Amino acid sequence: MPPDTHCSRRICLLICALLLCSTCIAQEEALRIHRDIVALTDEAQIIVHGTIVSTQVEPHPQFKNLTTVLVTMSVSDSLKGAPQKSITFRQYVWDIRSISANGGYHKGEELLLFLRTPSAYGLTSPAGLQQGRFEITRDAKGQLQAMNAEHNAGLFENLASQARQRRTTLPLVSQKLASQHSGPVQLADLKQVVRAFAGAGK
Repeated sequence: MPPDTHCSRRICLLICALLLCSTCIAQEEALRIHRDIVALTDEAQIIVHGTIVSTQVEPHPQFKNLTTVLVTMSVSDSLKGAPQKSITFRQYVWDIRSISANGGYHKGEELLLFLRTPSAYGLTSPAGLQQGRFEITRDAKGQLQAMNAEHNAGLFENLASQARQRRTTLPLVSQKLASQHSGPVQLADLKQVVRAFAGAGK
C-alpha cells in the first residue's frame, strides 16, 4: 500500500479518536451539571412534544467508528423553534449498554425533547442529556404528566427570580411548580413555563 494511503488512514483514525474523545467529554460534562427548566430552555435550539416513529442504530455516515442512533419523531407541539410536523435527528450513542435498546429511544414512545443545536458533524442530544428528555405518561385521572431521568429534581428552582431578571411574566401555575421539589408534573403546566422563558426577550 502506498505511503500516502497509510498516512491518510492514520489521519482519519486520529480525527475519529479526537471526535470521540471530545464527544465523550461533552456528554460527561452534561451529566455532571444540573440544569433547571430555564437552563434547559436556553440550551435547546428546539423544544418539541411528540411520538417516536422510528429509530435506527448505525455508524456515523462520515466516521464509521462512531455508533449513532437516527431518530424520527412525529411532532404534535412545538414550544421553541419553527413549527414542524416531524423531525429527524442523529445522536451519538455514548452508553454502549443502550445500543441493543435502540440507543435509548423506542417506537411509539411519547416525549418532550429539548434538543441542542446540531454539531458540525450533524450530531445532537437533549440539553443536559437525560435532563432534557421528558417521558410522557398518564396519571390516575388520565392527565398527561412529564418527568425526566432525574425525577424533575430541582427543575423549578428560582423561577421567580429568573423571571424578574428577564422581565418575563410567569403563568399562575409557576407558584405551584416552584414548591414541588421532584416528581412528575402536569405536561400542560410544564409547557406554560417553558413557553414563558422560550419567548423571553423576543
